[in-house]
Amino acid sequence: MSKQNFVHLHCHTEYSLLDGAARIKELVRRAAELEMPAVAITDHGAMFGVVDFYKEALKVGVKPLIGCEVYVAPRSRLQKEPKLDDYQYHLLLLAENQTGYRNLMQIVSAGYIEGFYYKPRVDHELLAEYSSGLIALSGCLAGEIPTLLARGEDKKACNLAGRYREIFGPENFYLELQDHRLPEQATVNQGLCAIAREIGAGLVATNDVHYISRDDAAVHDVLLCIQTGKTVHDTDRLKFETDEFYFKSASEMAALFKECPEALQNTLEIAERCSVDFEFDRLYLPGYDLPEGIEDAAAYLSQLCRKGLQKRYPEITKQLEQRLDYELEIISQMGYANYFLIVWDLIEYARSAGILVGPGRGSAAGSLVAYCLGITDIDPIRNALLFERFLNPERVSMPDIDIDFSDDKRDRVLSYVSEKYGTERVAQIITFGTMAARGAVRDVGRALAFPYGEVDRVAKMIPNEIGMTISRALEQSRELQALYQEEERYRQLLDTSMAVEGMPRHASTHAAGVVIAREPLVNHVPLLKTNDQTVVTQFPMGTLEQLGLLKMDFLGLKTLSIIEEALAHIRRRHGREIVLSEIPLDDAATYRLLSEGETTGIFQLESSGMRNVLRELIPNKFADIVAVVALYRPGPMEQIPVFINSKHGREPFHYPHPVLEPILKETYGVIVYQEQIMEIAATMAGFSLGQADLLRRAIGKKKKEILDQQRELFIDGCLKNGYSRRLAEEIYDLILKFASYGFNKSHAAAYALIAYQTAYLKANYPVEFMAALMTGYCSNSEKVALYIADCRRQGIEVLPPDINESEINFTVVDENRIRFGLAAVKNVGTGAIESILAARRERPFRSLRDFSSRVDGRLCNRKTVESLIKCGAFDTLGGHRAQYLACLEETIAEGQVIQRERQNGQMTMFSLMDQQGKEELIKDRLPEIEEFSDRERLALEKEMLGLYISGHPLEQYRPLLERMTGLTDCAALKEARDRSAVSVGGIVSQVRSIYTKKGKPMAFVKLEDFTGSVEIVVFSELYERRREIFQEDNPLMVKGKVDLKEEEEPKIIAESAVPLPRVTRQLFIKVGAATSRTALATLKKMLRSVKGDLPVYLYFEREKKMIMLDESCRASAEPAFLEEIEKLLGSGSVRVEELKPGLWHTIAKR
Repeated sequence: MSKQNFVHLHCHTEYSLLDGAARIKELVRRAAELEMPAVAITDHGAMFGVVDFYKEALKVGVKPLIGCEVYVAPRSRLQKEPKLDDYQYHLLLLAENQTGYRNLMQIVSAGYIEGFYYKPRVDHELLAEYSSGLIALSGCLAGEIPTLLARGEDKKACNLAGRYREIFGPENFYLELQDHRLPEQATVNQGLCAIAREIGAGLVATNDVHYISRDDAAVHDVLLCIQTGKTVHDTDRLKFETDEFYFKSASEMAALFKECPEALQNTLEIAERCSVDFEFDRLYLPGYDLPEGIEDAAAYLSQLCRKGLQKRYPEITKQLEQRLDYELEIISQMGYANYFLIVWDLIEYARSAGILVGPGRGSAAGSLVAYCLGITDIDPIRNALLFERFLNPERVSMPDIDIDFSDDKRDRVLSYVSEKYGTERVAQIITFGTMAARGAVRDVGRALAFPYGEVDRVAKMIPNEIGMTISRALEQSRELQALYQEEERYRQLLDTSMAVEGMPRHASTHAAGVVIAREPLVNHVPLLKTNDQTVVTQFPMGTLEQLGLLKMDFLGLKTLSIIEEALAHIRRRHGREIVLSEIPLDDAATYRLLSEGETTGIFQLESSGMRNVLRELIPNKFADIVAVVALYRPGPMEQIPVFINSKHGREPFHYPHPVLEPILKETYGVIVYQEQIMEIAATMAGFSLGQADLLRRAIGKKKKEILDQQRELFIDGCLKNGYSRRLAEEIYDLILKFASYGFNKSHAAAYALIAYQTAYLKANYPVEFMAALMTGYCSNSEKVALYIADCRRQGIEVLPPDINESEINFTVVDENRIRFGLAAVKNVGTGAIESILAARRERPFRSLRDFSSRVDGRLCNRKTVESLIKCGAFDTLGGHRAQYLACLEETIAEGQVIQRERQNGQMTMFSLMDQQGKEELIKDRLPEIEEFSDRERLALEKEMLGLYISGHPLEQYRPLLERMTGLTDCAALKEARDRSAVSVGGIVSQVRSIYTKKGKPMAFVKLEDFTGSVEIVVFSELYERRREIFQEDNPLMVKGKVDLKEEEEPKIIAESAVPLPRVTRQLFIKVGAATSRTALATLKKMLRSVKGDLPVYLYFEREKKMIMLDESCRASAEPAFLEEIEKLLGSGSVRVEELKPGLWHTIAKR
């Protein structure tokens, strides 16, 4: 039999998520190697990879066959009863033509949207409705007909085969033979052949391909373990019984089915019949509904833009008119007028609905049309932004306008789009989480039953860089290389990890992507429904663009919600309406705040590293903020010192040629932006800006042949313009160097504007801004703790929740005080808050009894009231928390009685009383019991709010910690590098001791400071030596290494720990050259007997050496005690000083 006499019609790629180990590229390459004329993709239940498969198959000269192995419900797809509908059958469908492909999309989409129950399920009714143009195969052993045959129900199987022939047509249904050396397959195959003879159905041979070669069976087995959360050693798990599910050659298939050659021949006939093509050069943009009397979208766009131009610019210059005409012409030529009108309409809706819209994102900020329409709020002329970076007339591609909305109102914009264009024409977009290098090692390690610590150690040897692969890590890391070469088990771990690396692990909804079509989307793309009932495309963003569909990014940006809230506070308090677009960009207070690095809570500028850069940079113009947003990233960060020194005149500006000064002057001679690269190419080589954008893209792709071609074009252009070859080569090399990390200026400028706006609000309205900021992050107690600490630095007091003053969110109560919001209290829901506020609007609450009798107990239950008491919300009513908790049960019961009588219209004793009587009745009868201790009170606050509010267990140490400049805040540990050395100071809030395998004790210690908490891992050697200090409520300073793991909070591996001194002073004792050993022994005895708080330093005069004594030798500052030491060691030997943090850090070095 020749190699061409068989085609694989049943193949699972990596898009049979965590089941298919046959990568698309390898699958089609193997088909080409075996000289097979065609190959099929038939993933489980979905069509995620069909377009990628189609393109890759054509590249290698193999015909792509598009299909899917669908799941068939045992009854109706709409029935979803436990036990009755828990299982599904398999059925293979192949698209014979374009009609079949469209019907396949309908079936697969309905499987998810209507039939999902454990799996996306279809049924006979659906198959009959959309059978046209489809060829069906009876499936593997899990197929409906094979299942009946395996049970011995041959008659039913034959009837069912007849039913399928009716559904698909006699020529379009085949019985599928497989042989993976499984005993039951022999029986089933005999039955299938008998049915074929009886009803005249065709037979077809397949191999249910799940991996490329036999050797890949182990990799596939690991994928199944990752999918099911099992290890390869588990016995009760999903496992393929043989290693026969690979991409077999035609001769191997002929050997298996030599008794049935027609089953092999039929694969060729089916492949010949199937022909589906994708069009990648058509657009399916929806039309904008034009106003009555206007027929041309381009004319209407022009009309809107000219109105917008007059609104944006007081004086319309010739340059502005030419730029607008140029952009409109390009947009019209490319056929994108409708696109701009659709985006404009969305933003108009958002603004009219009171939804804050961002100033722009990405390269769209370079468009004057977008600025005139109000799509962006960054002036492209003033900021020297390029239209060609957004829409290149020399490279036709879909425009890409990404829009930021307030994150709490994004859903309203999505609803508007669905209502305007129709729910069947709008969907969100799928994205695939893939197994990146470190993640692959961790997943495979778990599946191979490696201990967690061991896998973590190997994963961390892979550099944590974007685009890093395991093979690259093996080249770069000698440690990883040694591990790979020396131990077989690690070689297996890494080889298997490389085999699955980059494969899709799961599907999820893209954070921003939305697709809009002019007809039902299912005509163009299969759909699915997520667990939260969101309809999502089965094709990712890039594929949708290739198919000509309109893709947009609607991003929910929390910062915009915070700005909205801050503006509302300003409106309420000052009666001032701040228009963001009118904020002056030269505000002195804003630049002072930025220059001081006081940027906690400021968009894009909050990290400790960024704060340091700002302090050194001392920005004094908007362009500085744009540049710092662009530069503060891996790669360009190395240019920051040059940028700062050049700005301050410490380094002279260097221009490679004077002609480049206008381009590079703004950034002090440093190439920062991609747009600068484009302008250099235009200025020196005579490129049009469209050509220059092609150069930028070519450099980004790093393909040598394209780079060489662009190099010649650039040098030729420079020579024509009178520059030397040497200079041209130097400039091109400079472009190559900087282009690899040059940033999109349009995006940097748009985000710098949001950064500036938040900084302006913080600088000029700090109380309003901080209240809004804490509302934005009210569900993140660590963030709120960080912002409360920042409020303290600004002299702003954050007050605990109060039943008579707190609103839903954090609110400003006067010039420098913010009241905690009720929504931030655990167990207090929206219904309870609305009920409280409604009752309070009538009159303030006078007591707990008054509260219980007026607030709806169905919405505000006992647990809610208890939570409010614990966090201090009733503290201002006269009692204390212990009293209120003690009488809570009785008070709520009385309140419920009063409410019931009121609801029933009964005359209550309360209504008959005079005012004095009423006042007496609503008073709380509080038991005479002790208040909670400070520690207990703070613990209750932490329980209910996630942080301390009325105080902090570390309060007495605040002066000391604030002076210790070498400490890292717990909140800042997320920014630290893995394995970097840090020191933290805080109080122990929790200790969990365990015993190691060697029987030695170790501990996990939770340490809290004013900004958050961190887990300290204390290994046996340190724990056994210093166990007494690792106790709850002990204040400690810990030195160690940061331990970062994916998807986990940072930890610290402790190397040393010492108690914090309880005072901010220290005692220095000078030991003279003549001091005897006896005197030293006496001193030691004196120090140990007083049990003081002062850290003690001994300075040995002869050796010129200072040491610090341990905590058993802390001193007292009592004058009498100090005089005793002077008598012992001589006059001038004792000095008490304010604590010097630098010296005190020597404790940790002992």
